[in-house]
This record gives sequence, C-alpha cells and structure tokens, in this order.
Amino acid sequence: MTEAASSAAAASTKLRVDDLHLSYGDNAILKGVSMQLAQGEVVSLLGPSGSGKTTLLRAVAGLEAPHRGSIRIEDRTVFDAATRVEVPAEKRNLGLVFQSYALWPHRTVFDNVAYGLKLRKVAVAETRLRVESALGNLGLGHLGERLPHQLSGGQQQRVAIARALVYNPPVILMDEPLSNLDAKLREEARAWLRELILKMRLSALVVTHDQNEAMAMSDRILLLNNGVIEQQGVPQELYGHPNTLFVADFMGSNNRIEGTVVERRGDAAKIAGDGWQLWGQDRGGAAEGVKATGMIRLERVRLAAGEAENTVRLPLVTSMFLGDRWEYLFHRSDLRLRAYGPTALATGDQWLEIPQEGLWVF
Repeated sequence: MTEAASSAAAASTKLRVDDLHLSYGDNAILKGVSMQLAQGEVVSLLGPSGSGKTTLLRAVAGLEAPHRGSIRIEDRTVFDAATRVEVPAEKRNLGLVFQSYALWPHRTVFDNVAYGLKLRKVAVAETRLRVESALGNLGLGHLGERLPHQLSGGQQQRVAIARALVYNPPVILMDEPLSNLDAKLREEARAWLRELILKMRLSALVVTHDQNEAMAMSDRILLLNNGVIEQQGVPQELYGHPNTLFVADFMGSNNRIEGTVVERRGDAAKIAGDGWQLWGQDRGGAAEGVKATGMIRLERVRLAAGEAENTVRLPLVTSMFLGDRWEYLFHRSDLRLRAYGPTALATGDQWLEIPQEGLWVF
C-alpha cells in the first residue's frame, strides 16, 4: 500500500479498538478484542448473554474502564492503558442510543433532541436548525412539541436516534435499539433504520442479540463468545461459512445431529447413529471412531420422494403452521430433525434428503 493509500485508509477509519481487556475483579469479560469501523459502515456486535458485546460498546463509549489495550476515534486516542490516556465519555463526541431510549419525560421532543447541543453551548439559531433538520430526516418534524408519553414506541426510538445524530458524531453507538418494540414494528424499524444508515452514511456500532436484526442491518458482524471474537465477516460469510461449531449453532435455525465419525474421504466425513448414516463436510477434523456433531440449517433439509443418497426415513411428529410456510418435526431414537415445507404433511414416515454440502461435521 502506498503512503497516500495508507493515509486515506486511516482517514476512513472512524473507530479502532486494539487488544482490549476488561475484567470485573477476577472475572474477565473482554479478553483481547480488536476491531475497526470504517466511514459509512455498520458493524453489529452479536453474541449470547455474557459474551462481552455490551461491555465492549460501553468501553468504547467511555462508560467502562478497560485495563489493557487502546481505543481511537478518528485520529484521536480516547483510551490507552499503556500511556494512561482516558478521555471521559462526555468528551468522546459519540452518539449514544440506549435500549431504554432514556428520554426526559418532562421535556418536549424538540428539547430532548436539543439537550446535547445546549450542553455544548451551541448558538440558539444553529441549535434550532440542527434539531429541525434531524427531526425532519427522521419523519418527526410535526411532533416537536409533544412529550415522550404522547409518542408511540417507534416514535420514541426515532427521537432517541435524532438526539444521537444532531451534533454529527463520527460514530453512533446503539445498544439493542429495537428491543423495546413489538415483533411487527421491529421488522419495519430495522428496514427503516437500515435505509437511514445508507442515506446518511452513518458509521454505527450496534449491539444486538437478534441475529436476523444483525444480518439485515449490518455490513459486518462480530460474533463474540466468552470475551473473544469467535468469527467476524459479512453476514453471508458467518451464515454460510461458519468456522466453528459455536458459530454454526448460533447463526440460523439448525438441526444438531450427534453421531460418530465412521468414515473419512478427503474433506468429507460420514457420521452415523442408531440406524442412520450421513455424509457431510468435515469442519472439525475428527478421526474415525470419534464422536462428532453435525449441523444443518432447517431450510437445507428437503423432503424426498424415496430412498436415495444421503437420505433418512423418519416418522412425522407434527406439522406447525408459521404463516408463510410449515415447519415439520421428525423424530426416531437418537435422530431428531426439523424442516420447512409449503403444506401440512400427513402423519407417517417420510424420506428426508440431507445435502452433503449442507451438513457441517464438527
């Protein structure tokens, strides 16, 4: 990379975290996390409860104190354990959207959004222009004089985002921004939020436990597990090419098949159980005779007309209507499989095809 290209790349980096460690007493929460966020990029921190995603966000915000590593926002170091640099949260110039929205109940929408500008002693005329622009961008221009309790949940969420964006921060941090909305409104809100992010070229770091939300909104996903990044990449990569059993199991709706490796052939492995055996892609390198776990997404399991390569015959337990499709449950002995289909199935045995390329063996 040329010196000019290197400078351009550095300029486009809005957030850089290097080797961040954070503990509560003897309990290590972050164990050496490194990441970057580029201009106009949305990165989701995804993972189960206790994985460290919210702690990482709070450390970037200045609300938690790591004991090792560094954090840079644009060209400014805001935390460096080695040199004892620690810029307080209010001076990091970050936009924050909390799970609870944290709106002042006694202040109007306009005053809630203007509050941060008033703290920064921005002139009254400029404050009005900025607030009106932010509310207009978020479809709230007609609600400026209302109080938070007079708004719907979705409107309150937009006010919280307007407040975070009004002073043009280099990075906006969102902690479960859609979790307080009901399921239907949540789907609509994530589409709206993604549209806003693209329109305004926001650089955003978003904490969520909802994988669908992360995949829909993000350019990249960082999947955390027990204080480390288990895997990171574009949503398609994490969903379609998981590196570990944890990633495969966490992403998507899955069938987990426990068995024993009975044969290996190149990058393929055959696992078997009580009355069944299936070929899959070897992902864990288990030797013959060793216990292994097969993982396959529900949508990859297919109904088959009859016995063929990589098929199993199982009795149908139940069909469940999901609206746009049916979900089937099959179960015999140690093998339990779920699949999707367009119609309800009659009870009885069914042949199921398990595509070899869709079954990952760890």
